[in-house]
Amino acid sequence: MKHLEQRIHALLDSDAAATLAGIRRGIEKESLRITTNGTLAQTPHPKALGSALTHPYITTDYSEALLEFITPPSTELHKPIEFLEQLHRYVYSHIGDEVLWVNSMPCMIGKDSDVPVAQYGSANVGRMKTVYREGLGHRYGRKMQTIAGIHYNFSYPEEFWKLNQQLEGDSAPLQDYISRRYFDLTRNFQRYSWLLVYLFGASPALCASFLAGREHDLLERFDHSLYRPQATSLRMSDLGYQNNAQSSLAISYNNLDEYVSTLTHAIKTPEPAYEKIGVKVGDDYRQLNTNILQIENEYYSSIRPKRTINPGERPTTALQERGVEYIEIRALDLNPFEPVGINQQEIRFLDLFATYCLLRESPQLEKCDLHASKENLRKVVYDGRNTATQLCNWGKSVSLKDWATEKLEQMQPIAELFDRAHGGTNYAEALAHQQEKVDNPDTTPSARILATLESRNQGFFQFAMDQALAHRDHFLSRQRCDDTNQRLEALAADSLAEQAAGEAADQQSFEDYLADYFRD
Repeated sequence: MKHLEQRIHALLDSDAAATLAGIRRGIEKESLRITTNGTLAQTPHPKALGSALTHPYITTDYSEALLEFITPPSTELHKPIEFLEQLHRYVYSHIGDEVLWVNSMPCMIGKDSDVPVAQYGSANVGRMKTVYREGLGHRYGRKMQTIAGIHYNFSYPEEFWKLNQQLEGDSAPLQDYISRRYFDLTRNFQRYSWLLVYLFGASPALCASFLAGREHDLLERFDHSLYRPQATSLRMSDLGYQNNAQSSLAISYNNLDEYVSTLTHAIKTPEPAYEKIGVKVGDDYRQLNTNILQIENEYYSSIRPKRTINPGERPTTALQERGVEYIEIRALDLNPFEPVGINQQEIRFLDLFATYCLLRESPQLEKCDLHASKENLRKVVYDGRNTATQLCNWGKSVSLKDWATEKLEQMQPIAELFDRAHGGTNYAEALAHQQEKVDNPDTTPSARILATLESRNQGFFQFAMDQALAHRDHFLSRQRCDDTNQRLEALAADSLAEQAAGEAADQQSFEDYLADYFRD
């Protein structure tokens, strides 16, 4: 704690607020395209939206039906949500009768084969993206790949890092210092991400069709809905992406070199279960390889250290050669009460939370620490709104309510720092709003969802469908910005032309392309 206070006071005294105004933020938001009957859309990615391979702002994730909206990084707090709003209005004007699902857990899904895998064209780079997704389907099941979330990309400006390095008397090359400090942040994020799951978890229930034929400990109620009475985010449970297939992996977040080497080891180590699937059967590729991870992105983590990659470059290579540039927070459910799935107050709290994780002491993560973090997360996922739930804080048992309150109190001077940077009291208010959720669990998104099911006497599917239709009306009833609309239409056309040019120019065989990509 002393470490945290010293760092905050040093920043307050040195007027670091001005440097915080240069923080860059971007959002990636996923949404399934569905039919008006609530089933997964089987139509291809609409041509009017451009190429999913080359469009900078509108693409797809695992499934052809899983749209992904990407905002450009901005130092202006309001820009990401405003841009998401414009993207949604544009998309709704080009998808006919289809609707965007607004929950993290998917709509009604029958068989695994009902989930269409994303298609990216015939160029090698596009084929690789599709084959990777085919591999995910074979390894984890396609239904798993219909889960949606929000990713928050966040980076501090160079001036902020220089000031911190100077205050600490650190003489390492600046980029080495930046990478080390981002890893400090990621380790603390893993220790305390349970708090984000409690505050913003919005998947306490799901449609029974998602788990058809699978064992689980959920209760059935509300018309074919599965839930847990005090659950927060089933998306973050072992039913969602925290799957057991990767549980044996020991990816290290202690420093950049260990992170890259442990990730690289997983990409190069064969996995017997995946060898049985095979790589190529006849002319069809089933996966990119038979290793524990096909590529880096297969490793599911609630936070990733990132570096912008060059065409054909592997993420680990980019990190090793140029260091960490930003972090990607991946622990956020879509908020079904918000049209774009997230609001400004949540963004402000994420700024505070990330900065808290950066500034407080961050010892190396040992195996016992990782185990405690996973167990804390599991408890909060399934039983978090019982705030008397006991969590493990450095070997000591503490209630969720007491520990969350302590964390939020420790963030107060950080809120003061951010409010100095931006003027007003918005950060202090964002923090106070989270304390209300700790004091009254009924105000959390997960509680509000279950309360709505109760009051309307409806199932998860009908609730989610109602919200999706209400948000569709929200976007269709609002005027689109002509400039943005024209820009997006031009980008769609340009992206299709870029994909076609790439396909025409591609001379290399796919086998050779993969060999080059994975070559050391």
